[in-house]
Amino acid sequence: MMKLNKTTFLLAALSIFGVKTYAQQLSKEQNQALLKASQGAIVKLDGFLTEKTAQIPFQKFPTPGPQYIISDDPEYIRVPEAIALKESVVPGSVRFYLYNVNGVVEPQKIDRKIIAMIKNTGKAPMRIKMLKYVTQKPSTNYFKLGKEGLASFFAAQPSEEVRIVKPGDAVPIDDKLEQYVVKYDELVHGFYEFVIDQPAEITVLQADLKTSGKEALKRITNVLPPKTKSGAGRGLYGVSNYHVNNTTIIDTKNGTSALVVADGVNDPWIIGREGTTGQQAKLAGNYGVMYDIELKWKSTDGKGLALITWNSRSADNKWCSGMAAAMKVSEGKFKEGIIQLPKDELVTKSAPEAVLIQVFKPSGKGEEQTIKLTYSPPGASCLPTPLILVPVDLNP
Repeated sequence: MMKLNKTTFLLAALSIFGVKTYAQQLSKEQNQALLKASQGAIVKLDGFLTEKTAQIPFQKFPTPGPQYIISDDPEYIRVPEAIALKESVVPGSVRFYLYNVNGVVEPQKIDRKIIAMIKNTGKAPMRIKMLKYVTQKPSTNYFKLGKEGLASFFAAQPSEEVRIVKPGDAVPIDDKLEQYVVKYDELVHGFYEFVIDQPAEITVLQADLKTSGKEALKRITNVLPPKTKSGAGRGLYGVSNYHVNNTTIIDTKNGTSALVVADGVNDPWIIGREGTTGQQAKLAGNYGVMYDIELKWKSTDGKGLALITWNSRSADNKWCSGMAAAMKVSEGKFKEGIIQLPKDELVTKSAPEAVLIQVFKPSGKGEEQTIKLTYSPPGASCLPTPLILVPVDLNP
């Protein structure tokens, strides 16, 4: 899942040693193309996109959020039966991100099921209420699952159903996982947030199609080791939400600038604990972490701001050939809401392709305004995904 590149560290070094980045300027044709584009559309900006864009200085701090568990190490489960994750949680809210693949090739490729179970380890009946629920049919189209899953998570609403689990009993977190057939190389992608009122244990298992989750939990005891060659990480993390804001007001007169989070340098990876070994865990990519972003801006030259993104990692390796994301963005030229990026294509490939997220209009007297975004690093895509603010002439 996790794919970074050396350019992140190069940019940090350039900043440290005071090497100047250069400002991009749109041609009239590019300016017009952005203004004519629909939200989420791919716009070709030849010669414009670069990783040397001036970076927006920002500060971030964790905000109250759920206990966070991710199962993505090993990403590929290469043995027929095994436990891929086992973590204990306390009463309260829990966010759980499931990202595992059937990787069995020996003695042959076989169909499997990947199940997520939750066991009541308390002394009283446990109530479970789902706050956000996203389930998707397993697929080899990882970009599609990552983009659509994230958009669905942003849009999900709390369920009215409350499930009751007896002490010592276990139930599937997602009943549909019991029914899905996971073929070789297919990804099981689930995104959940729920509330429990008893301590519990969450386990992710791979098993044969005939074995129920309860049976698998009783029979399968071998736990796969973490820190394998694939996957972003696994474990329990205390940070699940960040607030981010710029420390210097963006002014359109100063040219193009970029907000870069989830790069592992200026925005370090969250640290937690891996339950089966007790060792420190690092989530390379901060996948599943929610970023509440507020950017202050003004226009002293009458221009607006176009918010775009692009696949800045396309040259790294074959795994970075495409990028697909989703985001919630405040109102501008287009209504406030959730947008898949790109909207009408599966992925954006590489420069000169940019994806238009929103266009913000200047206030009449150049007063300060606020752009609000809900962002989370998109699963299956290389990171970081820069958020670029480009001054645009709205009356060319």
